[in-house]
Amino acid sequence: MNTYQVAKYHGAQNDFILIDNRNGVLSPSALPKAATAWCHRHTGIGADGLITVETASAPGADLKMRIINADGSEPEMCGNGIRCYAKFVQDEGIFTNDSMKIETLAGVLTITVESKTEYESQIRVAMGQPILGRKHIPLAGDSEDHVLNEPIQVAGGEFKMSAVSMGNPHAVIFVDDLRDIQLNELGPQFAVHPEFPKGINTEFVEVQSPNEATMVVWERGAGATMACGTGACAIGVAGVLTGRLNRNVTIHLPGGDLKIEWPNDQSDVFMTGPAAFICTAEIVLS
Repeated sequence: MNTYQVAKYHGAQNDFILIDNRNGVLSPSALPKAATAWCHRHTGIGADGLITVETASAPGADLKMRIINADGSEPEMCGNGIRCYAKFVQDEGIFTNDSMKIETLAGVLTITVESKTEYESQIRVAMGQPILGRKHIPLAGDSEDHVLNEPIQVAGGEFKMSAVSMGNPHAVIFVDDLRDIQLNELGPQFAVHPEFPKGINTEFVEVQSPNEATMVVWERGAGATMACGTGACAIGVAGVLTGRLNRNVTIHLPGGDLKIEWPNDQSDVFMTGPAAFICTAEIVLS
C-alpha cells in the first residue's frame, strides 16, 4: 500500500484531485485505478476526475496535463480542469509564470492567469478552434458537413442537436425551459446513442438573451456535473452558428459562470473563469 500527496481544486464546482506526476509516482497503468478509488464520493476524497502534471513532450509546451474521469476513462480535454491545473502548478511552484502552454490530448493550449489570491484565481484559456465537421467530432457517417439543429431521437422524444468538438465531442440541445429536462434520464441515453461512436457530452441550454444562457450537462465518464468548460465553449459556438447567441457571452452553469468569447469563425474560443483551492491530502492506493 502506497501513500500519495494530492490536492483538491474546483472550477465552478467541477472538482478535481491533482498530483505532480513528473517523476512517475503513478504509472500509466495505475491511473484508472487511482481515479476510480480517489474520486469515489464515499470511499475516496470525492471528485469528478483525477488530473496529473506530466513532463511535456510536445514542442513549445511547458508542461503536460492528463485527466482521468471518475470512471477511469480518459477524455481529450477538460476546460474547468485545465484552469485548476494552472492554479495547482503555480501554488506548488512547479511553474510560476502567469502565461503557460500546456500539452493536452486536444493540443497545446495557452493559459493566462489574469488575477489571483491565495485561494482563487481567474484564468483565461485559449481553447483552440472548434471542430465542426460531422466525421471529425465524431458523429456517425463520413460527412464533413456541420451539424446544426439536426433532429435526433432519444428516450422516445425528438431533440434538435448542434454538434461541436472542443477537442472532445459535445451535443448542444437548445430548449425553451430547462425545468422540462430530466437530465438523469436523458444524459445516459445520449451518451450511448449510436450516433456518437466515441460517446458524447450533452448540454441542454436555455437562452435568456443574445449575451446570456443557462446550461445543465451530462459528461462522458462523470455523469451530471456542476460545470463543463468545454461544454460552455461548445454552447458559445453553437449559439453563434444557429443565430441564438453573440460572440461574447456569459454561460450560467450549476456551479457558477464562465465567460466565452469566439471573436470570429477562424479564431480560437476563449474561456475565462475561476479555479479555487480546496485542500491538500495524503491518500493511499492499495
